[in-house]
Amino acid sequence: MKEGVEKSLAKLTPMMQQYMEIKERYKDCILFFRLGDFYEMFFSDAELASRELEITLTGRDCGLEERAPMCGVPYHAAHTYISRLIAKGYKVAICDQLEDPATAKGIVKRDVSRVITPGTVIDPAMLEEKKNNYLMAVYCQQIYFGIAVVDVSTGEFYATQITWGSSMRKLIDEISKYKPSEIIANEALTTKPEYKSYFREYLKIEPSIIDGELFSLKNSHDRLVEVFNENPFKNLDLAQCASGALISYLESTQKADLKHIEKVKIYKIEQYMMLDSASRRSLEITETMRDSKKKGSLLWVLDKTSTSMGGRKLRQWIEQPLLDVDEINLRLDAVAELKESFMVRNELMELLRGVYDIERLTSKLVFGTVNARDLLAIKSSLSKLPYIKELIRDLKADYNRQLYDRLDLMEDIYALIDASINEDAPLSVKEGGIIKEGYDELVDEYRRASTEGKVWISELEAQERERTGIKSLKIRYNDNFGYYIEVTKANIGSVPDDYVRKQTLVNSERYTMDKLKDIESKILGAETKVVQREYELFCNVRDTVSQHVKRLKTTADCLSVLDALCSFADVADRNQYVRPVVNDEGIIEIRNGRHPVVEKMLEDAQFVPNDTWLDNDENRISIITGPNMAGKSTYMRQVALITLMAQAGCFVPAEYARIGLVDRIFTRIGASDDLASGQSTFMVEMTEVANILENATPKSLLILDEIGRGTSTYDGLSIAWAVIEYINDKAKLGCRTLFATHYHELTELEEKLHGIKNYCVSVRKKGNEIIFLRKLMRGGADKSYGVEVAGLAGIPANVIERAKMILEELDEADINQSSKKRKQKPVDGQLDLFTSSTLTKAEREVIEELKKIDPSLLTPLDALNKLYSLQQKLK
Repeated sequence: MKEGVEKSLAKLTPMMQQYMEIKERYKDCILFFRLGDFYEMFFSDAELASRELEITLTGRDCGLEERAPMCGVPYHAAHTYISRLIAKGYKVAICDQLEDPATAKGIVKRDVSRVITPGTVIDPAMLEEKKNNYLMAVYCQQIYFGIAVVDVSTGEFYATQITWGSSMRKLIDEISKYKPSEIIANEALTTKPEYKSYFREYLKIEPSIIDGELFSLKNSHDRLVEVFNENPFKNLDLAQCASGALISYLESTQKADLKHIEKVKIYKIEQYMMLDSASRRSLEITETMRDSKKKGSLLWVLDKTSTSMGGRKLRQWIEQPLLDVDEINLRLDAVAELKESFMVRNELMELLRGVYDIERLTSKLVFGTVNARDLLAIKSSLSKLPYIKELIRDLKADYNRQLYDRLDLMEDIYALIDASINEDAPLSVKEGGIIKEGYDELVDEYRRASTEGKVWISELEAQERERTGIKSLKIRYNDNFGYYIEVTKANIGSVPDDYVRKQTLVNSERYTMDKLKDIESKILGAETKVVQREYELFCNVRDTVSQHVKRLKTTADCLSVLDALCSFADVADRNQYVRPVVNDEGIIEIRNGRHPVVEKMLEDAQFVPNDTWLDNDENRISIITGPNMAGKSTYMRQVALITLMAQAGCFVPAEYARIGLVDRIFTRIGASDDLASGQSTFMVEMTEVANILENATPKSLLILDEIGRGTSTYDGLSIAWAVIEYINDKAKLGCRTLFATHYHELTELEEKLHGIKNYCVSVRKKGNEIIFLRKLMRGGADKSYGVEVAGLAGIPANVIERAKMILEELDEADINQSSKKRKQKPVDGQLDLFTSSTLTKAEREVIEELKKIDPSLLTPLDALNKLYSLQQKLK
């Protein structure tokens, strides 16, 4: 078989043999093979690319009986086609010509210069501006994981490991946090029973399984020392193995120095507020649940950044809220100062709008893919730095002072680019027009040569006539000899010694001289030479700037932080947000809190604010009742978002907010079947609740909506009851919780358990209609108003009328009350008036009055009078 393949390859033309040899090394990639002005694809790659890119499939003689399928794209537009393939999940290997075809002997040398994968894209045109493009490595060792994450376009590198708890679930949560474009892993991951359902169906991403040797401790140590000059991992073998494999993968695909990746930031998952994948989705932090769009998310409200870098920084802040009170207040101090400094903030935001994406331009510098316009973008950005630094000079907040001290003006880099690069430079770096006039004498001479060559020749001819006294002396040109001096035979005696004979004719002699040679060398091929010289100078400038990557990244980081702080301050100022008090006291107190997103989406109505009080003692759990559409879920989400915003260092939508530090937010809101893994609504709900109960701590915040509704009434009620008891028990959990339910029976828990309070969303009934007041009040709801809500939702009137009739019949049958009475424990055969839920208002008032009476203080006559008055109230 192998011999047959080798014989077939031998029949191929030399160029196609070269193609097949390179393709053999990059089997998992679509090979873009450079031929002249096109990148060509052959055989199966051509068929695939033709189909995916909708370009014409042709053929080429390749030495075999049948022509090789072929398609191609112009090299200058290749990035457009590559981006489309990358977006579909393919990998593309770029095979370039390594020598000039005009001077090459035999087949032009070619090799792959770079492999582009979904996680290694660095071209800003192929990336979302305000979102990181992460590549993740996962190292699986039995039940634990090492994780390494890099954004090649910015140089950010993070690593951690999971060695406790529900490790697979925590891995999924970390992946949900980063949302990587690509995952690489060792083969052990595929043996996990959850692999298919979690990665393929749930995350919609297929990890690439790479050589397990790349994850070895030795390889990882060597790679880390090579890139960072040290191994920063101590007793973190899993994180080290993932990091080493990630670096190896980058080296094999990028084929360039990774100097823009300066360090790896090692972190613990518990270092930031933990948000599981379900909570990120239901709270709609960066995208909506319905259509995965930014509009309608928390990010949409908070992101008013002026730069791409600032947008990515702000996104990171709200996806990773802080757990250090001092660090939170450091950020809040900076936001507060910028909020009050209206003029400074506005000028800063205006200046920042003129700053390009220095982080991603820095990566292009390192990979050698910048063009002249990229350098001009860096120059333009640096030109704003003196004004920005001057604006923040008088700010007093510690964080703002740190930014002032760290901000490097980089005058030397600005001066270099300003002196060398032409403002009207083209996109291509090999077409000339890049270098400024006056920067290089040779470039200036070549340019003059191509435009002033004839003038130079005329001036030299006049000079030589005067020097030699030969009035008939002429300087001429032909293709064989180039430029020459022609002297008639009669004047040969006057020819100076520095003339060198080139040709003898019947009536004249042809000469040359050093000065003519110099002019000739400048004139002939001046256009080609100026392009070559300009490219050399451009590369020198590029390489010089790339030596200052660390300074550029520091400056970029300062600008991104400043931009994010300005955005927080601007949103707070425009939307009447207040600074939250953040501490470790465990109390969440919010006065007139508002949902940051819902209030922005309302066009014709005003948002109704609500108060919140949660603590770890008497107010651990708030049980919230009320009809659907009354606003229970909105209220609970707003509490979670206000808490998250506060710990991200952002002001919050409220009249006052005191946030006792929350280590994790868990939400269980909404219902959906997981059809891909065959799980019902109830199974998904129970899985999420199990995860919450297993991983929540006393410092967590739980948002639970309609627990148990996916099964029968009594099953659901019993589960919800037991869950509340478990959460409320300090010995088991005892964390702050908002619990919305339609099971009115749960409101009885306020009387039974310390730490539980009942609340309801108020509703007003007007005739057959109901009006949602959206206001939270103490106490439980008296009914669900389900039929009325169905009417509001558009259920046909005849269906609603029939539902009312059935409801009346059920009420008369008193099904629920009968079942309740059967379950109640009798007390010595005596009916207990105080547990009846069917009492009238007058009866309840009488009972309350009876409770207050002390019989020992009443005379017989007083007792009779009191009994008579109570009897009259009941008539």
